Amino acid sequence: MLAALSRASKLSKLGTNFSIRHSSNITGHVIGIDLGTTNSCVAVMEGKQAKVIENAEGVRTTPSVVAFTKDGQRLVGAPAKRQAVNNSQNTLYATKRLIGRKFTDKEVQQDIKIVPFKITKAQNGDAWLEAQGKVYSPSQIGAFVLTKMKETAEAYLGTTVKNAVVTVPAYFNDSQRQATKDAGQIAGLNVLRVINEPTAAALAYGLEKSEDKTVTVFDLGGGTFDVSILELQKGIFEVKSTCGDVHLGGEDFDHVLVNYLLSEFKKDQGIDLSNDPMAMQRLREAGEKAKCELSSTTTTDINLPYITAGPNGPCHMNLNLTRAKFEQLVGDLIKRTVEPCKKAMHDAEVKPSEIGEIILVGGFKQMG
Repeated sequence: MLAALSRASKLSKLGTNFSIRHSSNITGHVIGIDLGTTNSCVAVMEGKQAKVIENAEGVRTTPSVVAFTKDGQRLVGAPAKRQAVNNSQNTLYATKRLIGRKFTDKEVQQDIKIVPFKITKAQNGDAWLEAQGKVYSPSQIGAFVLTKMKETAEAYLGTTVKNAVVTVPAYFNDSQRQATKDAGQIAGLNVLRVINEPTAAALAYGLEKSEDKTVTVFDLGGGTFDVSILELQKGIFEVKSTCGDVHLGGEDFDHVLVNYLLSEFKKDQGIDLSNDPMAMQRLREAGEKAKCELSSTTTTDINLPYITAGPNGPCHMNLNLTRAKFEQLVGDLIKRTVEPCKKAMHDAEVKPSEIGEIILVGGFKQMG
């Protein structure tokens, strides 16, 4: 989360500098938006300092979650996440992983098996999403989150915002970058630039002011993993290589943990919760909470009263989870980060001894 806040701060500065250089065409504030798979945030320049803006809930990050209710409301951020237990099939999350993806892609087919909402095939073969009987492109869902970021900035500034700089993963191809720009346009924003996330991270750490060196950015976030090799020369970053796994992140760690909870509950109570949407959503939320708690403690309790009803009445989940057990469960996922690191170094033609600095970003840098 801190990395996202730092990236947003640096983006707002980049955007402001961009507007100064092109002042004849650009007027007003330029905001920096870190559009994340799990959370998003927005920043604006105040004098020479960048400020990450608090949203209506008083926090600086907003869940990248969009929900559609029966009465026609569209909810974005924390309000959408709060009602997910009762409306899981119409609450969309981690949709950034679908941008530029075809419905038949292996990764999309894997997601179909684990998410509670419906992923459908568009006429052009792309992966789209369905909620309350309507279909949406991933760009449209991204636009709803960007609109929330725009509104957050406007509420703080007291004026309309039209221009933005937005992050994208370094591995995004041209169509995915254009889809991100399209999302901005739908949200009423002129996207001045899309900045590679590893470059934004390196800038956020102030490395452009240091001596020439080779930098590795290891980014294990909510929905994706990527590792990038950057070369810094005279304050300018060049991405020499990038590699990763677009379906490896916090969402996948959550899925492994939910499967463990399902298995333990079935072993204890003899009941399979996997076909109960409300129970599954409670498990997802409990798993995410436990995962976060284990970043700062060695053990946590998962208590879910009245998770379901059995032949003898209500059933409850009471389970203790240690950090050691969690690390054992996700061990195979961690191992999947090794080969992309090797490939990135191979593609950049650098040896481990030639890397001058390593930046760890993304929520999972806190593990271990």
